[in-house]
Amino acid sequence: MKRTSEAAFETAIEAALLADGYTRLDGKGFDRERAIFPEEALAFIRATQGKEWAKLEALHGGETGARVLESLCKWLDTHGALATLRHGFKCYGRTLRVAFFRPAHGLNPELEARYQANRLGLTRQLHYSPRSEKSLDVVLSVNGIPVVTLELKNPLSGQTAADAIHQYRHDRDPREPIFVFAKRSLVHFAVDTEEVHMTTRLAGSSTYFLPFNRGMDGGAGNPPDPHGRNYKTAYLWEEVLQRDSLLDLLARFLHLSVEEKTTDDGKKVRKESLIFPRYHQLQAVRELVAAAAREGVGHNYLIEHSAGSGKSNTIAWLAHRLSSLHDASDERVFDSVVVITDRVVLDRQLQNTIYQFDHRQGVVQKIDEDSRQLAEALEAGVPIIITTLQKFPFVSSQLARLNEERGEGGNSHLPTRKYAVIIDEAHSSQSGETATELKGVLGGEELRKKAQAMAEEEGEVELERLFRSMAKRGRQPNMSFFAFTATPKHKTLAIFGRNGEPFHRYTMRQAIEEGFIEDVLKHYVTYKTYYRLIKKAEDDPNVERKRAARALARFMRLHPHNIAQKTEVMVEHFQHFTRHKIGGHAKAMVVTGSRLEAVRYKQAFDRYIQEKGYPIKSLVAFSGTVEDDKIPEKCYTEVEMNGGLKEKELPDTFAKPEYRVLLVAEKYQTGFDQPLLHTMYVDKRLAGIQAVQTLSRLNRTHPLKEDTFVLDFVNEPGEIQEAFRQYYDGAVMGEQVDPDRLYAVKAELDAAGIYLQTEVAEFARVFFAPKRRQSASDHKAMNALLDQAVARFVHWQSTAEEEAELWRGKLQAFRNLYGFLSQVIPYQDSDLEKLFTYLRHLALKLPKRKSGPGYRFDEEVELDYYRLQKISEGSISLNEGYAKPLDGPSEVGSGMVREESVALSRLIDLVNQRFGGELNEADQLFFDQIAEAASLNESLQQAAEVNPLDKFQLLFGQVLESLFIERLELNEGLFTEYMSKPEMRELVSNWLGQQVYERLSKRRPSD
Repeated sequence: MKRTSEAAFETAIEAALLADGYTRLDGKGFDRERAIFPEEALAFIRATQGKEWAKLEALHGGETGARVLESLCKWLDTHGALATLRHGFKCYGRTLRVAFFRPAHGLNPELEARYQANRLGLTRQLHYSPRSEKSLDVVLSVNGIPVVTLELKNPLSGQTAADAIHQYRHDRDPREPIFVFAKRSLVHFAVDTEEVHMTTRLAGSSTYFLPFNRGMDGGAGNPPDPHGRNYKTAYLWEEVLQRDSLLDLLARFLHLSVEEKTTDDGKKVRKESLIFPRYHQLQAVRELVAAAAREGVGHNYLIEHSAGSGKSNTIAWLAHRLSSLHDASDERVFDSVVVITDRVVLDRQLQNTIYQFDHRQGVVQKIDEDSRQLAEALEAGVPIIITTLQKFPFVSSQLARLNEERGEGGNSHLPTRKYAVIIDEAHSSQSGETATELKGVLGGEELRKKAQAMAEEEGEVELERLFRSMAKRGRQPNMSFFAFTATPKHKTLAIFGRNGEPFHRYTMRQAIEEGFIEDVLKHYVTYKTYYRLIKKAEDDPNVERKRAARALARFMRLHPHNIAQKTEVMVEHFQHFTRHKIGGHAKAMVVTGSRLEAVRYKQAFDRYIQEKGYPIKSLVAFSGTVEDDKIPEKCYTEVEMNGGLKEKELPDTFAKPEYRVLLVAEKYQTGFDQPLLHTMYVDKRLAGIQAVQTLSRLNRTHPLKEDTFVLDFVNEPGEIQEAFRQYYDGAVMGEQVDPDRLYAVKAELDAAGIYLQTEVAEFARVFFAPKRRQSASDHKAMNALLDQAVARFVHWQSTAEEEAELWRGKLQAFRNLYGFLSQVIPYQDSDLEKLFTYLRHLALKLPKRKSGPGYRFDEEVELDYYRLQKISEGSISLNEGYAKPLDGPSEVGSGMVREESVALSRLIDLVNQRFGGELNEADQLFFDQIAEAASLNESLQQAAEVNPLDKFQLLFGQVLESLFIERLELNEGLFTEYMSKPEMRELVSNWLGQQVYERLSKRRPSD
């Protein structure tokens, strides 16, 4: 046998599995018609279920084996291999098992013995067909039932996994008994020494294989063996198909997913899929479960899994495993698993998946009514509870009411139990007061006792509720959090991560490279709007510069000509390009900057589509009621603009073939999955996590989807690239927030004299008084205490508005910092909790910022010039650029600065300079060449390394002039402008100097 042959590869796999407890099964014992190893199945049943066999033998004598096989095969054909392996089959009234799985604990030796009696077989070159002599390289069976097939290829002999995939698609008839979907073999692997791919359904040339690789350096593929002794793909047979692992996969991972789907032509069909975990899902669940069993309750785990990672299934598997998890001492780790989610689909998936595992109802309860239902489920200790975060603040009062109704007093505490809390999307809201309420409710009696002890120690027994409020902010010894997110923020990494790192990560890069999501930046076109406004009113009033600039920008965005021009670009692009994508079923989303813009665009779209007679229908999505300032008393709602369509019906309606465009304003930009969404038209400023979440609406795959497209009217490609780079290879947490900064901000707040310490203390005494003693007069007292501070603030605001607003910003900063840091650092400082509670209520009573005049320029300004121009087209590469660390909450408040006042005519000039001007693309190219040449200049490189920007600019101005002179012939007109206009020379020098300095700074070697 050649060392490079496929047979040598096969032998290596066989040797590893035989050493792990598999038995070599001769292919001659395989019944090709019934697709089982009959003697192996009968031998297992006789060995493990002697009593049942004896009773059947008393009825059937020598025909017992034939009767059992007949019943087994009928059951397999009717219920499928997975259900039969898990729950057994009926034979003449007797239930026989064809497999035994490892129990959750080791308290019953008999169950463990039955588990060890399973017979796992390996057969090489199995001739499987009744009609031909075709063979499979390797087949793995459990007690005679084939469950896994492998086709092996060796690149050293000229073939790869791609050839194995081709073989499954074109040379393996899915109608053969061994291949019929879900009836016998459950998963098929195409394997070479470099990669693994798998499928659970053979469907001829339409067979869809998924990568089953470990990932390498944050991307696709498999890393080499660090010791240089093994295949890259050895994890498949040494880890995944290892005896205990395969039985575990059959018992607690594989499941049959049945869902109703709307087809591309609008019909509803029932679709069955057999779900086999992808490698990262299997690894994540097993590592989390092992850590929870090892570490016990009271720890946090962050799972950073990209969109397209199959998060719903991962959560379902994890919830089921945690609900029955036992530690090394056979003690139960968690009493209940609480899943926090807003998604209805996850509820259905959990219910269906876990029922297949346990075959019993009542394991999962969805809380879909009110907080009373949640209180009852928690009190009853339901194994898996699915709820939303918003119900927890009301649970304590519901528990008290339940106890009163039962005549057991008004106790509002749960008994102390151990909880695993799975958070479906760990947004920054997890660090807010609602998440604190969850910890307060689940903390139970132990949390109350801890607060009582702290109150006694501080000598403030009457303020037990204050100390309970403090205690529930930090980590709770009876709770473990398992937080899932694709786009973690700094807070998420700090609260749920470990030293700022996730417990498990599946990156956006790997999801894209493995084909589970689309690269939404691959085809990205940017447009820029150039325009000139002129003042048409006779007077020239003074206006606040920034506020008026925003009003002018709003005037421009809502201008009928601007909307009409962009509508034409979008509709024509959709009609001629997008409409034909995804087999003619592609859809588009228009992201608008405001609800009124969404209204105007909807009107413009429908008008233009009707004029052209295009076969396109649009829908619009926005919240509430929108008033149109051009038509007094005219209001718009989403339902009315969509012809009476109810809000909750919109996603299903948009899935219908006639609806092709969805216009949105702050809706459907997160959590909206529509695989037919191909194109996005963006007319809204996007940045950071919002840019990633919005554009990622396009990333869902579809069998006919080959690409996506973004047309952006507003954003710079560099900013979009920076936003995505933060998450492409996994998020990196920036610097930790200094905990002492909290005390510094408190000192600054105290020093202003807006509140007195006696008022804060008295407010806390009233607010945290035992509930049985609270009365209406307490509400009056708390308001009276706050009113004194409000009066001082109002007086300060009237005399020193800027300083007062800076103080308001510091108030907000203190709230943010304490809300965040108190979950990470056990401050144990009741003064901080008192001030936090006081300021939280004071903020609600402080007068709103003085907003100054609101400007509407419909009568004073008109559009003189307008040009919409394509600026860039191509791919925004995520393999380049800089991944910026995630910033933590800032300690600096957002104060209001008094705006300078300028004449309206001068402001219009400034706006025109910014958006209009007379420079063209050739001029821009010339500047880019100058900047590139400057970046290569050695003296500038040295200056950038050792100087701040202002010192660097002095040298840059001298170098820039020589660079212009050297390139005189490239753009003589621009050279003349530059040399003859000092103000332009200064503007260009400052702007280009900053660009070059930033570029050179990024190249600096790290210390």
